[in-house]
Amino acid sequence: MQALITGGSGFIGQALCPALLAAGWQVSVVSRDTREAARRLPGAVRLLADIEGAGGADAVINLAGAPLAGRRWTEDYKHTLRESRLRTTESVLAWMEGLTVRPGVLISGSAIGYYGPRDDTPLPETAAAGEDFGAHLAADWEAAALPAQELGVRTILLRTGVVLGDGGGALQQLLTPYRMGLGGPIGDGQQWFSWIHRDDLVRMILWLLTQDTVDGPVNGTAPEPVRQKDFAGALGRALHRPAVLPTPGFALKAAFGEMGQMLIDGQRVIPARAQGQGFQFLYPDIETALAQILETQA
Repeated sequence: MQALITGGSGFIGQALCPALLAAGWQVSVVSRDTREAARRLPGAVRLLADIEGAGGADAVINLAGAPLAGRRWTEDYKHTLRESRLRTTESVLAWMEGLTVRPGVLISGSAIGYYGPRDDTPLPETAAAGEDFGAHLAADWEAAALPAQELGVRTILLRTGVVLGDGGGALQQLLTPYRMGLGGPIGDGQQWFSWIHRDDLVRMILWLLTQDTVDGPVNGTAPEPVRQKDFAGALGRALHRPAVLPTPGFALKAAFGEMGQMLIDGQRVIPARAQGQGFQFLYPDIETALAQILETQA
């Protein structure tokens, strides 16, 4: 079985590629920087500078896109966010259309930003889309992938929450201030934080490859979202540090613009479809997840 991944050298892909190889898949990764991808990925991964050189594949996992976090969402960067997602997805669809034998499944990246800012209401996959930039970005990204269904390809839209894991991602950016005792909740700490351990997300992707009856949107989040104040407290306890200094909402908005507002508002996202189909999480709660990640770093 052959898997083709776009964006495969990023934080998720660096864990996904070895997991696929261990499961018996042959893995190809499309990357603009094959030299850097070779440094990050196992030697058994075939690296491609362009999708046209891929030949065929049994499964496609589309993860490409400029990072949402860590940058102010200027108008120029919002354009980059859109182009990096939509153009790559469109190129995947064009490549598929030209194949004689098409992949059986496409898992295309999306984000829980699809739901927009929300209150305490739990959000399964059936919840309506939001109206802010992040929601429109996710909805347009999904719309670019959906024509694969017309090509006879089972299409999954993986709406991923904040991915926590060792050696990168959002958690890595938090560790230094928390270890210095300068961590704490965002804003008033009451907003919801929907997250997933990277190992569970990788396991979910492999599971979805085999679930022939599952298509459409799937929330890639842990079953127990937490409020920001509870996440901050759990991280502080895991590091044996205080976590009481809040990050003011106005400071986040000044630093990150619309992205800062997204962190302030939060969403309570529930992985209803994965749970309903029997997927089992290794790290369903934040305490267990953080303990495992930080033990790995010790």
